[in-house]
Amino acid sequence: MKLIANGIVQNYRRLGNGPPVILIHALGLSLGQWEPQLQPLASAYTVIAYDVRGHGETEAPAGPYGLGDFAEDLAGLMDALGVDSAHLVGLSMGGMIAQEFVLRWPERVRSLTLANTTSEYRQEARRLFAERARVAEERGMAPIVGSTLDRWFTPEFRSNHPAAVERIRLILGSTDPHSYAASCRAVAEIDTTERLVSVSLPTLVLAGGEDVSTTPEMALKIHEHIPGSVYQIIPDTAHLSNVSAPDVFTRAVVETIRSGERALAGTQAGEESR
Repeated sequence: MKLIANGIVQNYRRLGNGPPVILIHALGLSLGQWEPQLQPLASAYTVIAYDVRGHGETEAPAGPYGLGDFAEDLAGLMDALGVDSAHLVGLSMGGMIAQEFVLRWPERVRSLTLANTTSEYRQEARRLFAERARVAEERGMAPIVGSTLDRWFTPEFRSNHPAAVERIRLILGSTDPHSYAASCRAVAEIDTTERLVSVSLPTLVLAGGEDVSTTPEMALKIHEHIPGSVYQIIPDTAHLSNVSAPDVFTRAVVETIRSGERALAGTQAGEESR
């Protein structure tokens, strides 16, 4: 379905019933990334998966983009859908958007899952993003796809699950290259580490044991800066952990959501007793 929010046409899927859970996908992908989680989560929650700006079927405004633009798009989508607060689940770029969102509007987040993501990049990584942006703008997505899939999945997963890898390949290959480039430049500038100490809600920080894109060390830094957060490594898994280890990923997310609902219930009970 589509609607206009924050001044752009945004594409989303909404299914299930219960507390709202919003899924935010990785750079170059779409809401289709979340296929393994949609039905399992929708059995107990209202699941909203959407295409971020310039991805999937959401409008691709001209760049440059900033993480603040993505966060404002999400706030606009929630407003348009009548969602006051939600559990946020973001992977990679989605996790960066979730960080920016919770730092701006903490009262709108019930729990936070930050998967295979980072709160900052070193200069060398920023140069790599600049190069990917240049290649995409000059040559399209074709030169990007192969090396990206090599980083996103282990050789064993690519060999044993070709259909899952091909599904992701098709999504990535169809992404608008200029929007991809603008998004590359946006994520390269993330710098939230020191501000994360203000996050005070149930938070899960997930890492893939074999992730070379956003390493376990990057995830650990996030965990160390968010008080009370839970840090979990999924072994033998690279960057797209929700695809490579869907059952483990979904169980971890559900436990975090439950923690968020318990915390919310406790807050509401405390307010009523005053």
